[in-house]
Amino acid sequence: MTRTRDFFGPYRLTRLIRAGSTSEVWEAIEEHEQVRYALKILKESASNDRKEVASLKHEFTVGQDMQSSPRIIKVLEHRVANDRPFLVMELFSELNAKQALRRGPDSLAFMLREIIIQAAEGLYYMHTRNWIHLDIKPDNFLVSREGEVKLIDFTISEKKKTGLSKLMHRPPMAKGTRSYMAPEQIRKKVCDERTDIYSFGCVLFELATGKPPYTGDTPNDLLNKHLQAFIPSPIPYNNNVTKEFADLTKRMMAKNPAQRPQSLWDFLKEIRTIELWNKRPRKPEISVFDDMPGIRGADDMIRKPAAGSMNDFDDAE
Repeated sequence: MTRTRDFFGPYRLTRLIRAGSTSEVWEAIEEHEQVRYALKILKESASNDRKEVASLKHEFTVGQDMQSSPRIIKVLEHRVANDRPFLVMELFSELNAKQALRRGPDSLAFMLREIIIQAAEGLYYMHTRNWIHLDIKPDNFLVSREGEVKLIDFTISEKKKTGLSKLMHRPPMAKGTRSYMAPEQIRKKVCDERTDIYSFGCVLFELATGKPPYTGDTPNDLLNKHLQAFIPSPIPYNNNVTKEFADLTKRMMAKNPAQRPQSLWDFLKEIRTIELWNKRPRKPEISVFDDMPGIRGADDMIRKPAAGSMNDFDDAE
């Protein structure tokens, strides 16, 4: 465990949660009140990069607009100390859904309904605030051992476009994570709630099967599958998935946004009425939360480069 006596303002850094290419996330203690927080701190090499500084400030702006939801990580402050900008966030354990899936879908299957409903509630609240997340993936849902879920990472989130802004939409590049991107997102068209619903459908497929719906030999091969490939059912990869749940995930991943559920509210009404499993899964004897080496806590709160990332990709058509 990494420990240091370094301070950022009144916050004493106690444990490095994760280090990315431009940021670090630390557990920290506010010295006066002795309360623990997570700090997302720009690395010294990025602290004078206008793009990275603006991105951090944008994440703060989005997070501040969603303080009322218990399903969304609280972004509390944007500060500068030691010549480095940082965010003060709620500290929430323990790991993200992607990490849990390293042990396969059975690691979360026994409480998957609760996880899905809470994840959808967080995303629905974000949509009611007129924000589109645009990077929905298992990595961006933190899950506790009790099944509590919080949505994180608003780096590329955008306000929903309406009226003139919708007509004037001319994005310079596609942004997102290739394994979960909706066709309209890849084509750099106007995105709305249904874009996140497509990505959420990909997440549900992975939570049920342990693998994303599409893989590719190259980045463009993967993107083309989102655009043109047959929509897979999770049942061939997990025959315990019910037909009703499989059909719902397939509708969420429809190529045409008009064929998807039109809102997370519609999704929530439906998911609460169907069974996910033919046979109810049992809780594993060994919890993924207790037996995962290298878990440090609420990681993936930071923007980081990955094989599936398209934050700087502009030839997705």
